[in-house]
Amino acid sequence: MAEAQYYLPHGTKWPIMGSIGLTALVAGFAAMLNGASVASLVMALGFVILVAMMFLWFGQVVRESESRIYNDQVDRSFRWGMGWFIFSEVCFFGAFFGALFYARVYSVPWLGGEGTGVATNLFLWPAFDSVWPTNGPEAVGGAYRVMEAWGIPALNTIILLSSGGTVTWAHWGIIKGSRPQFIWGLLLTVALGFLFVGLQAYEYYEAYVHLNLKLTTGIYGSTFFMLTGFHGAHVTIGAIMLLVVMLRGMKGHFDTKHHFAFEAAAWYWHFVDVVWLGLFIFVYWL
Repeated sequence: MAEAQYYLPHGTKWPIMGSIGLTALVAGFAAMLNGASVASLVMALGFVILVAMMFLWFGQVVRESESRIYNDQVDRSFRWGMGWFIFSEVCFFGAFFGALFYARVYSVPWLGGEGTGVATNLFLWPAFDSVWPTNGPEAVGGAYRVMEAWGIPALNTIILLSSGGTVTWAHWGIIKGSRPQFIWGLLLTVALGFLFVGLQAYEYYEAYVHLNLKLTTGIYGSTFFMLTGFHGAHVTIGAIMLLVVMLRGMKGHFDTKHHFAFEAAAWYWHFVDVVWLGLFIFVYWL
């Protein structure tokens, strides 16, 4: 019986480089919160180190992949790794959705006098009206207006769902060996992704300037911006991933059998789509 062959990764300096960059970034941010004068410089240095690490490390992986030194066992490990990464992202967003659920279903009604919150409401905030959305008993952040679901959020929903269709169309293209369809599908997906981010940035401008809806506007403002803000960051990351994959495709990378880099980015993009549906329903609509 032939002995199983396993690819053994070579020694690499990139993880320690990434750790140094991340440490500098976090330390600089902590220093900024405490008013240190060198905080911005340390944060910028950490960010540059992180970006350089990712560019160089990913470039090395791309070269190794294109040289076909990875076997089926490595391919499976990549798939498992991406699957667990997306699962960790599910947990990440689950925590914020859980905070929203707890505030709406338990905390706000308790403050309004329901259940075990009768004494709290009677002695501390007897005038509090426990109706969602709310900025809390003390009206933290002042008067505000709610972000309506049927404006930019509804348009962004159409855009993001359409991008899920275009990335699937690109997938069909690479499977059947049509590189033009693959590239055009990715180009449309990337364009829709960045259009989504641009519209969300405009939505934030409207929220801050015209609605007085801010991160400091109580529990509604904090959950709104934490959920939509982190989702917008993930859309940006996903669009960059797909842009890199598109540029690689234009250089002749990938074929009908070897295109997991694209599949990983597509998995991530579909995850982003599903999260947005949850956001649109539970943050904007209900």
